[in-house]
Amino acid sequence: MAGWMLGVIGGSGVYEIEGLEDRRWTSVESPFGEPSDQLLLGRLGDVRLAFLPRHGRGHRIPPTDVNSRANIDALKRAGCTDILALSAVGSLREELEPGAFVVVDQYIDRTFARPKTFFGPGLVGHVSMAEPVCPRLSAYAAQAGRAAGARIVEGGTYVCMEGPQFSTRAESELHRAWGAQLIGMTGLPEAKLAREAELPYACVAMVTDYDSWRDDHAAVDVAEVVACMQGNAGKARELIRHLAASLPPERTPSPIDTCLDGAIMTAKAQWDPALMAKLDAVAGRALRA
Repeated sequence: MAGWMLGVIGGSGVYEIEGLEDRRWTSVESPFGEPSDQLLLGRLGDVRLAFLPRHGRGHRIPPTDVNSRANIDALKRAGCTDILALSAVGSLREELEPGAFVVVDQYIDRTFARPKTFFGPGLVGHVSMAEPVCPRLSAYAAQAGRAAGARIVEGGTYVCMEGPQFSTRAESELHRAWGAQLIGMTGLPEAKLAREAELPYACVAMVTDYDSWRDDHAAVDVAEVVACMQGNAGKARELIRHLAASLPPERTPSPIDTCLDGAIMTAKAQWDPALMAKLDAVAGRALRA
């Protein structure tokens, strides 16, 4: 069996993948609360996968209430080595039309009501987010997307807003003025927490609409988003299938695997035992070092 175990976070429609073997839904308990749903474990060839519906099956959890800490912790506990996130987003650029797939390379965080770290009082940690995604996994994802027939754009800045309302026109214009390409509600703190858990992370953002900046385009609504998401789902499934097939037989280590080295600031004698226990999966390697 290959050394890869790929965690996939996305909508329920991406999990009906042809050829997924040994399928089983399983519950994973997390000290950070309830994950969005059970994990669907399976295998594509020699690559093990763990699928997690970000909003729960049936899309029952709004963006602010997605427990990203529990989700990332559960994937780490399940044995995932890397995470691919699939996210529906709005476009802030004319050339990124609905249906385009963008491999994200940067984020701007405009969320304000979500827990953003596994660390806290009694165990303080600071990880670098200068390069917030894994370039290796992102490159594999881009290649897989092209093989799946998707229009792939490599590189784009994702503004993550709190939601659940869509942008005002003024907000949309502000984000464009910042130089961002995409707007969504789920990319953060997910990417930050994956980094704290030493999990290489890549995001493929699937454009569903033009947000609200275009004067000649109707403001985004749910019906438009859902219709485009359904159209994207097939290519997303094929992307995952091609990604699993393209991964090397053996997974070589990534620098992100050890990104907590030097990130913990609290003196060891002052570590909080209760928080240490909660961090046994996401930071156990660093805490035991």
